[in-house]
Amino acid sequence: MWTSNRRSRVTHTAYSQQVGAAVALLMCFGLAACTAAETTSPASTAEARTVAPFPQSGEIDAGTYLVTGYPVPFEITVPDGWETVDGANLLKDDPKHAGEGAVFLVFWPAEYVPTDACAWQGALVQVDRTAEAFVDAMTAQTSTRTTPAVEVAVGDYSGLEFDHSVESNVDITDCDGGKFCVHSDRAQECGRWYSDQGERETYRVVDLNGERAVIAVGQFLESIDPALVREARVVFDSIVFVAPD
Repeated sequence: MWTSNRRSRVTHTAYSQQVGAAVALLMCFGLAACTAAETTSPASTAEARTVAPFPQSGEIDAGTYLVTGYPVPFEITVPDGWETVDGANLLKDDPKHAGEGAVFLVFWPAEYVPTDACAWQGALVQVDRTAEAFVDAMTAQTSTRTTPAVEVAVGDYSGLEFDHSVESNVDITDCDGGKFCVHSDRAQECGRWYSDQGERETYRVVDLNGERAVIAVGQFLESIDPALVREARVVFDSIVFVAPD
């Protein structure tokens, strides 16, 4: 289940700092060995750092958010003009294609990959939990094109990145259900599909100590404003998984 919460590091108000200093001075009174350095604790001067929870739906303000849908949370920085859906999707419109969510990021579990993205009904196969297993399944999938995976660092963790798109000779209207199934979180239904020949994605599959996180950035049409595509990539590149302290 995708949920969001707030992560805080230890904070101290100005009031608590003043009280701590006063207590330290009283303890030092009359003791020649007490030094000024002992009146200041590094913890008491640590700056607070709070990352806001990623919203579940609607337009969001520019800022950095914490997403907690995977076993390890990740931070993502988003500029103005984006909206979120179900706490696991980011969308932004191209004015020339209003209402279509021209560029997007998705981050939800991908447990099943069809052997054929066009003839996908009855072909969804459960994939092992490793990042490599998902990459292998997507690469072997027919009716798609997949670039060779490259190793990437995503914050404190490593992963594999590749591009995925529809084969040029495939007519989506001839596919099962009139859609092109890429992967799913269910065995009998398609969870992630393409509805246009020009739709394409870049995936990062992150190894979270044996668990897999799947994140993608993409565009629905080839004719999307290149500046908007670059902006989506910047958001994608801002993602960092943060190892527990």
